[in-house]
Amino acid sequence: MKTRKSKFKRVLLKLSGEALIGDKDFGIDHSVVQYIANELKCISNLGVQLAIVIGGGNIFRGLEASAEGMERTSADYMGMLATVLNALAVQNALERNGMPTRVQSAIEMKELAEPYIRRRAIRHLEKGRFVIFASGTGNPYFTTDTAAALRAVEIGAEVILKATKVDGVYSSDPMKDRTAKKYSEISYIDVLKKGLKVMDSTATSLCMDNSLPIRVFSLMKSGNIRKVLEGKKIGTLVQGKVSYAKRSKKKTDR
Repeated sequence: MKTRKSKFKRVLLKLSGEALIGDKDFGIDHSVVQYIANELKCISNLGVQLAIVIGGGNIFRGLEASAEGMERTSADYMGMLATVLNALAVQNALERNGMPTRVQSAIEMKELAEPYIRRRAIRHLEKGRFVIFASGTGNPYFTTDTAAALRAVEIGAEVILKATKVDGVYSSDPMKDRTAKKYSEISYIDVLKKGLKVMDSTATSLCMDNSLPIRVFSLMKSGNIRKVLEGKKIGTLVQGKVSYAKRSKKKTDR
């Protein structure tokens, strides 16, 4: 039986911190982290170089703390530290599955992670290691979405895979609006104009300026990461101009 290969040579996977909560109200559900590690183990034979950026919203959200009165810069740095906790949790689960990893942090903490060095990150990827980028961009006022777009451009990723709780991009929140329509493809400009919650505007603009596509799909449907890498058209593709015939579809994939 012929082994399938990835459609892409190098990709960046963006995971939200909220995805790690599972059924809890706060923190890290280790069964979810192990599920993610198992999903990534299933792609280890595809020959793809994979980098990961993880948010920290399951532990601390700087923007929310700022809204409640905390000084914004301090709040954002605390949010960056939350991403380090998540990165170490995912690293541990991956390594228990026998997969080599490296965590690189934009904020130096040499006892826990390597400092972010672009060339070193690329070298790790070339050697078949999963590289997990922590601490966002290392700067306040920038989200981990922006960090994902920035790191993807820096390492030469061909696509950002945004794995979420929903199965694509909708015209409105499908959890609140039963008439929400799902897009199979949508342009960066339409995402910005419509204010759709794909990635924040800075991240979307950075992807648009560098022609970096974003594939949005459900994390919790087993096998989805592998299907995307194999070129299956699941979820929603955000890219440049798309034909109007492809702009929307029914809420469930055929």
